[in-house]
Amino acid sequence: MSSRIEQIIEEIEEYVDSCKFQPLSTTKIVVNKEEIEELLRELRLKTPDEIKRYQKIISNKDAILEDAQAKADGIVAEAQAKAQELVTQHEIMQRAYAQANETINSANKQAQEIVDSATQDANSIRLSAITYTDEMMANIGNVLSDTLDDAGVKCKMFVESLQGCLEVVNQNRAELAPQTAQAAAMNNTYQQEFVPEPETELELDDILEEE
Repeated sequence: MSSRIEQIIEEIEEYVDSCKFQPLSTTKIVVNKEEIEELLRELRLKTPDEIKRYQKIISNKDAILEDAQAKADGIVAEAQAKAQELVTQHEIMQRAYAQANETINSANKQAQEIVDSATQDANSIRLSAITYTDEMMANIGNVLSDTLDDAGVKCKMFVESLQGCLEVVNQNRAELAPQTAQAAAMNNTYQQEFVPEPETELELDDILEEE
């Protein structure tokens, strides 16, 4: 059964695959910012829980070793009990000692094999958990890196577009500058030659004196 983080990563991959490409591009896509941020937000919330789960798996190594040691001790104790029972039988004393030693040696060997196997299993589980966690983090890093790269490209394209518009405006103004200067000069000439000066208004006192 896959973890929620694996499911979220699969959802992100499926979402990216479903996005439309930008015009005139086969590599850049258009994403919905809210949808991708929601998936990334859930991914950030689930990541600590996943790491704790695999840390718990790793911590089970000690429990596996303790269980194996307990089984080994039980086998040794059982072998020693059988050896003691054989030793108490006087008529087969020598044979009992030999058989007891053989039983004890066999039990010790079996116990060591159990401990070695348990240690190998625990180390394998630990290595698998660490490897999976690293791969999971790598996938998350790749998704975030791609998202940042895409955002950087979009910002750069927007700035370049504005810069292009500014250059067009400045170029048009430069082309119109001679005509603007000429129009201003013609307007000044017209003002000087054709617009009459306003008549001086008579003061109210002068009008009263004339009357």
